[in-house]
Amino acid sequence: MTLTIADLNLNMALLLPEILMLTMGCLILAIDAYLPKHLRGLTYQLSQGTLLGAALLIIAAMPSQRVLAMNGMFVSDPMGAVLKLFIVLIVFFAFIYSRDYLRDRKLLKGEYFVLGLFAVLGMMVMVSAHSLLTIYLGLELLSLSLYAMIAMHRDSQQASEAAMKYFVLGALASGMLLYGMSMIYGITGTLDLAELAQAIPQASEHQTILVFGLVFIVIGLAFKLGAVPFHMWLPDVYQGAPTAVTLFIASAPKIAAFAMLMRLLVDGMQHLQTDWQDMLILLSILSMATGNIIAIAQRNIKRMLAYSTIAHVGYLMLGILTASKTGYAASMFYVVVYSLMTLGAFGVIVLLSRAGFEAEQIDDFKGLNDRNSWYAFIMLIIMLSMAGAPPFIGFWAKWSVLTQVVQAGFIWLAVIAVLFAIIGAFYYLRIIWMMYFEKAEDTTPIEAGMELRVALSANALVILGLGIMPHTLMAVCLGALGVA
Repeated sequence: MTLTIADLNLNMALLLPEILMLTMGCLILAIDAYLPKHLRGLTYQLSQGTLLGAALLIIAAMPSQRVLAMNGMFVSDPMGAVLKLFIVLIVFFAFIYSRDYLRDRKLLKGEYFVLGLFAVLGMMVMVSAHSLLTIYLGLELLSLSLYAMIAMHRDSQQASEAAMKYFVLGALASGMLLYGMSMIYGITGTLDLAELAQAIPQASEHQTILVFGLVFIVIGLAFKLGAVPFHMWLPDVYQGAPTAVTLFIASAPKIAAFAMLMRLLVDGMQHLQTDWQDMLILLSILSMATGNIIAIAQRNIKRMLAYSTIAHVGYLMLGILTASKTGYAASMFYVVVYSLMTLGAFGVIVLLSRAGFEAEQIDDFKGLNDRNSWYAFIMLIIMLSMAGAPPFIGFWAKWSVLTQVVQAGFIWLAVIAVLFAIIGAFYYLRIIWMMYFEKAEDTTPIEAGMELRVALSANALVILGLGIMPHTLMAVCLGALGVA
């Protein structure tokens, strides 16, 4: 197919945020190699400027309808634009939280920010993918960047072990996903998601092979999300990676994984809905049960938050398995809220850490209210929101997906989800008890830069504000999915 000048202009206009991210990533990598030591901060500033520039481009070109580009391999739609905007803003805050932490440990290298930008590019490609090939390319760009970020702390045996485990299991999951895609392609003869959706009903005589391909694809997706029983990498990676890297992994990539789930299952394989719906129900129940129960036994807060992530993934799937637009909007609302909450939680861990000391144990939060009441209040907001206590935004996130599950007729599933939410509240409340009712074992003054303090405070206040006015974010999610 030949492209006209008008097609090229359209492609360029729709891909401007991705083009900026790629260009600046390469440019910053080259600049950083020649910067003298006293100008190393320029890499950070250029990276943050790139993220802000991408955010402005996304807002300026906010689409009102679905538009295809690059011969149908790239889609620009309201859902993709909103998700990309949140990814860029969350990574912007993640870089702020990371800077002082990395500097104190002599890990402040330009590679961290460059890899972060390439990971963002991978996420953006995943969000706007309209082809099985584009999805896979975006996923691999994200995964390879994350492997390198985890292994950045070369003197840490824990970080090296976490990176190797993530790399080996990630390669296995990518292979599963690619194998599933190849089976689907072999039957339908197309990589395009729209053509795939039309071809699947016409290939009913190959239903068994289609379902087998779907199983492999769901396994790959479940690994990337951290759903049980494909969660084995997540606690070890969260604990082993430097906290600055963990907060990056735990936040924005989950939004990209949700987008990949939507593109593959909803856009491409809607006609296999009954099959993937059953799979998601099983994965959801196992994730909620395993995550909430095992988190209770953890003494390392990064490991506890890893199991918390597994549980949240279970709740995230609830909206998608309803197979309705309002259900998808509820899951989109949930993943954005989860990313904001987990970003804040790891931000507080970074805040309490200092050179030579990692605030990784739950006991490190003892007496935080006596040491600094404002930081304790920030963590209180985040923990209550994660626990799903009203009126915090985490409550409305759970409420939105549970409402959709009930409306879809899965009342028994909603009851199970509520029971596990009650069990899960314990380990969040334990952190609050430690901060307010235990004596501080470490009375060292908490020191942090102004940028980190302002960003963390803004993070907590956004969570609090959205809890008071949840309809604003929900309206954005509903509008992005075309629900009036």
